[in-house]
Amino acid sequence: MESPRARARRRRRSLLFTALALLTVVGGAAAGTVYVKAQAHSGPSSVSSASVSVQAGEEASVEPVAQPAVDHDAALAEAMASVTVEDGAEVSVAVLDPESGESATYGSGSFDTASVVKVDILAALLLQAQDAGRQLTATEKSYATAMIQDSDNASASELWRAIGEAEGLDAANERLGLTATEGGDGMLWGLTQTTAEDQLRLLQQVFGEDSELSEPSRTYLRGLMGEIAVDQQWGVSAVAGGSAWALKNGWLPRTATGLWDINSIGRVTVDGTVYLVAVLSDGNSTKAKGISLVEAAAGAAVSVFTGEASSGSPEPTSAASPSYSPS
Repeated sequence: MESPRARARRRRRSLLFTALALLTVVGGAAAGTVYVKAQAHSGPSSVSSASVSVQAGEEASVEPVAQPAVDHDAALAEAMASVTVEDGAEVSVAVLDPESGESATYGSGSFDTASVVKVDILAALLLQAQDAGRQLTATEKSYATAMIQDSDNASASELWRAIGEAEGLDAANERLGLTATEGGDGMLWGLTQTTAEDQLRLLQQVFGEDSELSEPSRTYLRGLMGEIAVDQQWGVSAVAGGSAWALKNGWLPRTATGLWDINSIGRVTVDGTVYLVAVLSDGNSTKAKGISLVEAAAGAAVSVFTGEASSGSPEPTSAASPSYSPS
């Protein structure tokens, strides 16, 4: 009588012969394809799940199973652990690799925009001009240039009125996809509330192709952001290391506390790859420390994709004067 062990060996041989027969049959099938699925089993001799594809007249090939997606948010949180944040200060950062479509976000709080809202104000004005089928007037262009390149507050106030203040900004942002941004009360455009994720959405509207803004509008806004005054070339541009960048910064000392809001948004090119980066912070004891925090956070964000460790908190690249101060 056949022993149980012998029967088990015979069954294994039978399964092996069946699999080999399936592969052999392919040679006689016209342009046929056979898929043999190897299932993973527990134990030291287990194999990973794979698909074997055989075309007529070809050798078998194994298609590896797709690797799990990288958790970029977790990687950014890890990178931010090396960034020095003062007691009482808060920071949020968001980054996007437009080519791959992958992004990462750290922090989800709402922050004062300070002068980074000026990009949003101009985007709203351009949308309104598009709807009216007109170009910006010479006066509007003069205000826009001073507002973006020099962070001129008087020009920002003129265009804030022109778009209909917070109501006009909020209407434009609904179309632009900014779901967590709310215009400041009255003429306090610098106290507009936003998130790093929303600022990343705004950057996508400015620098992406799938946008509510027309190509001429995007080109115009990009050009202004690429010619920022020399004393304001800090923030996300520090990550570019001399390569191409386009940005807008915001810095605001709060009269009630004496603490600083320091923000920076823009596009940077690092080792030939373009990234969109938005960094928001508040509670900084000085402007210089806020700039250092923003630049370090931008470096940490980009390191998620470059694989290079963040350099921590660098010295600020400049110390520009405040662009907006509430009365």
